[in-house]
Amino acid sequence: MMNIFKRLLLVLLIAFTISCSKSASGSDDEATSTTVDKKANLLAAGDSANDILSTDNFDKILIEIGYVTGFKPTTSAMTQFTDYLRQHTFKEDIEIIYNELPSPAEDELTLKEISDLETKNRTAFNTGSTLAIYIYFADSPAEGDDLEDGLVTLGAVFQNTSMIIHEVTVRKLAARSFSISDADVETTTLNHEFGHLFGLVNLGTDMVNDHQSESENSDGEMAGDNHCNQNGCLMRSELQFGGPVSGKSHQATSKELYEDGIKSACTLSGNTVLGLLQQKSAKGSAATVELDPECILDIRANGGR
Repeated sequence: MMNIFKRLLLVLLIAFTISCSKSASGSDDEATSTTVDKKANLLAAGDSANDILSTDNFDKILIEIGYVTGFKPTTSAMTQFTDYLRQHTFKEDIEIIYNELPSPAEDELTLKEISDLETKNRTAFNTGSTLAIYIYFADSPAEGDDLEDGLVTLGAVFQNTSMIIHEVTVRKLAARSFSISDADVETTTLNHEFGHLFGLVNLGTDMVNDHQSESENSDGEMAGDNHCNQNGCLMRSELQFGGPVSGKSHQATSKELYEDGIKSACTLSGNTVLGLLQQKSAKGSAATVELDPECILDIRANGGR
């Protein structure tokens, strides 16, 4: 009788062990099969405009700041930037996380290299009702910059939730003016580039009234350039290509807008940004540039404030 009891106990123990083993194995398989879906964060610039502006699908924005050691953005610029987001979107819950990164040790960065750096370092992606944005603050200038002439790229957007700020160039440009700070140039660059993620101008957010400027494209033809033609607007085309403020002209080329299949919606020109900020500062105004009524009208029509 005792032997039968011992055998029964042994059978139950073995069955229990196998059951636990299968359960643990199933958990591991489940954890292994759970992957982050990145596709929604790898679309074209402007494709997520409504998701950013409204709360229909997402009620929170998570902003991951990847910055090279020594090139973290100023607290003032980030405060003004989040104020700008709350001013034009219905997102009240905005979280910023910082990720310090080693330098890629590049003399200059191409769009392809910028995209590769994001692939390597980005950790935040859309989950549930949280929309994720990635901003990389670089210690390298953009390819082809000419600091002496002010024809430099301060920032660029190339995907629906991605942008780069060439912080090293921002600081060098700001240092050329006694009245303009790093934070002033950072804020203008961040806000302008994020305007493209809002879908401006005609880049995922339809225009209520036609106010898109035109410039000469790589084929020598005049075409819409996804910037505003209204004086004083943050999305003014002259902030990209140069013009009256800088006294110089920096026309877009196919090399700037396309590279290895990657399209940049905007490459912000340094001279015009600095000139506009200096003009406002000289008039006693805060060195900030706002969206004009036409751009705000477009934003509101696409779910923004």
